[in-house]
Amino acid sequence: MIRVEPVSETCLIVYLGEQIDTQLAPRIGHLSQYLKEHFSQSLVEVIPSYTSLFIQYHPCLMTYHTLHTAIMQYADAMQQSGSEPSSRVGKLITLPVFYHHEVGPDLPIVASQHGLSFNQVAEAHSKAIYTVCAIGFAPGFAFLASVDSLIATPRRAEPRLKIPAGSVGIANEQTAVYPADSPGGWQIIGNCPQSLFSPQQQPMTPFEVGDRVKFQPISRDEFLHQGGVIWPHWK
Repeated sequence: MIRVEPVSETCLIVYLGEQIDTQLAPRIGHLSQYLKEHFSQSLVEVIPSYTSLFIQYHPCLMTYHTLHTAIMQYADAMQQSGSEPSSRVGKLITLPVFYHHEVGPDLPIVASQHGLSFNQVAEAHSKAIYTVCAIGFAPGFAFLASVDSLIATPRRAEPRLKIPAGSVGIANEQTAVYPADSPGGWQIIGNCPQSLFSPQQQPMTPFEVGDRVKFQPISRDEFLHQGGVIWPHWK
């Protein structure tokens, strides 16, 4: 059941669930796309999260009542047609990853905590197909779920001041790739040499909520050949 709540005079939140569930991601992604296509001139931002959609709108172009009505009509239409967005599968994105302590300084920590070898951590991480559940924190930063319980590891107690672009991290049952250099506290186990955010391109990032992501292990030589950089300044 969709629930709409006002946040301010120009913002509202649409709740599609109460608990984190990867099955919600396609529904949230589909609603986000629907609103962008039908009300592009009236919306400032549409931000998906794990269970909800935050919407900011132009008060001179749209009222809360109009937007609320449109959202509920969308929900009724989906229910009556039986066209459940959660059954639609997003595109599959395959990302190369070099799993090694040279680019993943927390790989030894994750392996030690779970009694695994480095290769077993890489295998557990790369065998899953993840769902893009939200995009945020930084442009192009996709929150992916769910990590195998064999390697699910809490964030670092002390975040790093700088993590290089492409770093692949784990935070409990989530995983993600840092699209740009930034601070961060996730457990870094490898690096992806592929660029995941560019303001000069359209779309600027390959991810949409509801997409699926698969990681493909590559060798050190392949990593360097694809433009990867060994980061020597971990702190």
